[in-house]
Amino acid sequence: MLDPTPPITVTKKVILSLFTPIRSVLSTTLDHVKEKKEALGEVLNGDRLVSAPYKLNFREEKDSSVVCKKKLSKDEVAFFRKAVDKDYYFQMYYDDLPIWGFIGKVDKEGKTDPSEYKYFLYKHIQFDILYNKDRVIEISARMDPHSLVDLTEDKEVDAEFMYTVKWKETDTPFEKRMEKYSMSSSLPHHLEIHWFSIINSCVTVLLLTGFLATILMRVLKNDFIKYGQDEEAADDQEETGWKYIHGDVFRFPKYKSLFAAALGSGTQLFTLTVFIFMLALVGVFYPYNRGALFTALVVIYALTSGIAGYTATSFYCQLEGKNWVRNLLLTGCLFCGPLFLTFCFLNTVAIAYSATAALPFGTIVVIVLIWTLVTSPLLVLGGIAGKNSKAEFQAPCRTTKYPREIPPLHWYRSAIPQMAMAGFLPFSAIYIELYYIFASVWGHRIYTIYSILFIVFIILLIVTAFITVALTYFQLAAEDHEWWWRSFLCGGSTGLFIYAYCLYYYYARSDMSGFMQTSFFFGYMACICYGFFLMLGTVGFRASLLFVRHIYRSIKCE
Repeated sequence: MLDPTPPITVTKKVILSLFTPIRSVLSTTLDHVKEKKEALGEVLNGDRLVSAPYKLNFREEKDSSVVCKKKLSKDEVAFFRKAVDKDYYFQMYYDDLPIWGFIGKVDKEGKTDPSEYKYFLYKHIQFDILYNKDRVIEISARMDPHSLVDLTEDKEVDAEFMYTVKWKETDTPFEKRMEKYSMSSSLPHHLEIHWFSIINSCVTVLLLTGFLATILMRVLKNDFIKYGQDEEAADDQEETGWKYIHGDVFRFPKYKSLFAAALGSGTQLFTLTVFIFMLALVGVFYPYNRGALFTALVVIYALTSGIAGYTATSFYCQLEGKNWVRNLLLTGCLFCGPLFLTFCFLNTVAIAYSATAALPFGTIVVIVLIWTLVTSPLLVLGGIAGKNSKAEFQAPCRTTKYPREIPPLHWYRSAIPQMAMAGFLPFSAIYIELYYIFASVWGHRIYTIYSILFIVFIILLIVTAFITVALTYFQLAAEDHEWWWRSFLCGGSTGLFIYAYCLYYYYARSDMSGFMQTSFFFGYMACICYGFFLMLGTVGFRASLLFVRHIYRSIKCE
């Protein structure tokens, strides 16, 4: 049963200093305003909800009810004029349904010189509410274009703010009231672009798999025939190619502790991504389920830390590492460390700008407690389980005592050109969908087509694995046996391409400006791209490891 007077709340977002004159304007009714208690995800999202002065009682219509009367000072007029010029809008919630509206308008008709523009503040808002029996189905806000306050000049003005409420019955069932908000990302022209993105990605996958099937497998078949010849005949020939380095290909990499920690963190982030997609596909992240995504990210990351500990320590022990405790500490800090430093810097910036993106002290304490009481213990338990698993590294060939010297290679076989080649194809398979993700995260647009996003994610994994395997084969064929780190770096290089796309999006597609917005965008995107680097690097290495084990198991090595 619906509460007969559901609360209407207004979001204070982006910059609190701009909200200060609004508090002043509505001071006659906002003295007893209540701050809404918010979930962890809402706070992380930068939402700060307070009760609004509008009384929208169920099925009770109002006509031009006065909210307050106020004489705006010169400073308040300048504040509002700046907000109107930058197209600021309000966002409220009524019975968990969002309401938007611009706070004013700029009159540019017949004027070419910006100094001649006139600025107006809306002072009359009309709420149109649809209901079905005892349920609110839809709400919208319309501003009266004839009820305005002139803000053009810096002078005191009198303003009387009013609102009107109209109720109308509808046949739309309560269960379908959110469909209106999810349809915006499912419009036909948007769907065409999404499907074009998938077709583009599928063509990339088919071309890549075709390349592997016709070129790589044919070469491998010839290699197997050549290496499988009679041993007496083989003794008369000098070994070349990838069989020549069979005694070095499974030599453990340098910085094995860092390598195992990167694999552990990448595996955890991969698991986190899979769980987030599962929740999205079952409908948990419906439009305007405020903060649900951030809450899920924090909780699932904390609960999956045991996977990172187990994977890193188990693999480190397989690499004959001795100091597993230090490896476990490195695993815990490898992703959280840069994220924590970035957060400290950006939170300081937000505090300096009085922005709601600055986390309250209580929220920081909650996150620290989650990390201390959940993440760290599970990480340690996973590490202990990994150490006690006593799994051995399954190498088909014995490793020689001394490593072979790697022959001189062409410049394009070095790490950076290989990473560029490895990152370009996976990025080309996802770049169209990236725009919609960026517009959703940074442009506050609605994104609901999680099924298409999941398909693109699967294609990303397939392309990353295939291209890394191909580059690993060519590296081994050139008698370069240091493939461990190379396969990880090539797999994760897509994260670097995504960060490069951030530069394009910031300058060509967004209207962001100022130090705060710039630092937040590039700071948090650096953390996200770093997470992609670890996750896709893990996928690339695992695919290469399976491939290398397979080809060396298929030949007889002495």
